[in-house]
Amino acid sequence: MRILISGASVAGPVLAYWLTRHGFSVTVVERAPALRKTGGHAVDLFLPAVHISEKMGVLPRVEERATGANRMVVHREGARRPVRVDLSRIFGVTSDRHVEIMRDDLSEIYHDAARDDVEYVFGDSITAISPDGEVRFENAAPRRFDLVVGADGLHSNVRRLVFGEESRFGAFIGAYLGVLTLPDVSGLDGEILIHVGAGRTAGMYGSRRLDGARALFLFRSEHELDYHHRDVPRQKEVLRDAFKGMHADVDRWLDGLDRTPAFYFDSITQLRMDTWTRGRVTLVGDAGYSPGPAVGGSTSLAVVGAYVLAGELARAGGDHERAFPAYERAMAEHVRGSHAAALSAAKTLIPASRLGALGLAQGARLISALPAGPRRALLRLATKSARLYNSMTVDDYPPPPTASAGRIRLMGDLGNGLEVE
Repeated sequence: MRILISGASVAGPVLAYWLTRHGFSVTVVERAPALRKTGGHAVDLFLPAVHISEKMGVLPRVEERATGANRMVVHREGARRPVRVDLSRIFGVTSDRHVEIMRDDLSEIYHDAARDDVEYVFGDSITAISPDGEVRFENAAPRRFDLVVGADGLHSNVRRLVFGEESRFGAFIGAYLGVLTLPDVSGLDGEILIHVGAGRTAGMYGSRRLDGARALFLFRSEHELDYHHRDVPRQKEVLRDAFKGMHADVDRWLDGLDRTPAFYFDSITQLRMDTWTRGRVTLVGDAGYSPGPAVGGSTSLAVVGAYVLAGELARAGGDHERAFPAYERAMAEHVRGSHAAALSAAKTLIPASRLGALGLAQGARLISALPAGPRRALLRLATKSARLYNSMTVDDYPPPPTASAGRIRLMGDLGNGLEVE
């Protein structure tokens, strides 16, 4: 059975790994010319995603590349003294198992896990998908697949082609996110610097494992701003306006906008769809149910979704008419919980008032100072994310003992010169 996956970030490679282990033949097509190395930002792997990574045999590599962030200094706008927070004491109780890692590093690790068994095609994109499984591409000749999976992120091309424009499903939750790569001028290693004020939060973190530091910006907006998601100059202008005059540190970070080798900017938008499947096509990860970047654990949700989708296809013997509804049923509660947790996290991370900023700073200090027992109780009462991910469970989908995906090597353009052993 031949399955095409669009997208080679996180959900795509994880899905490809598990599908090949269940005996399916997999092709992954990615618009970028190679694995993306755009700087990226730190993402969290919570309990279920850590378990899945362990089952894939990649957890040692994931832990080796963890950011190692364990300290945070919070500067509240207008306050004289910063608040110092021991993050290790917080992470230790918010999740039974937790790893923070740069998104690009995680993508590379998942890609490497099955690259010898999967046909990866870079520098191409899907232009049309017919009901009978014929797929057309920008560059390569058409090919026929039994199933097509969109794992191509919040601005999914597959979703647009099959389900309609993003505006039909996107729910703006009133905030924006920006990330840029800067030289690690502060000598940061495992420390996060945060500036928080009413309606805006900026931070910088670094590590000896990173090629420079990352500056992260979150800000509120009552309405969606006028820009195109590929209009980088306009995005930088929006970011400068939102953080103008916050602090000298933040001004210096913004000065790097014109020199940064990597920049990311997007609205914090949730994908809310009644169904993620139509005919032979389904969606996984942010393409189908993004809870919102930076606030909702979308990376862990993508890993879980990919694992469940592959498992349900295997359980149904490749019958998508049984597997796709089972996949949606298995993920529905997780997605609802992640969406709710994201809304709560956005309110906490980007306080609406000066009083809220004070509460965030002092609350973080209090929690890190408490003994383990009260600290655990308070955090689990206060954070929906902790309750969600600690309680999230998925079925076990062991590959059949005889499953063998075969060995596929790409010899040329998509569909030409494939060698199968």
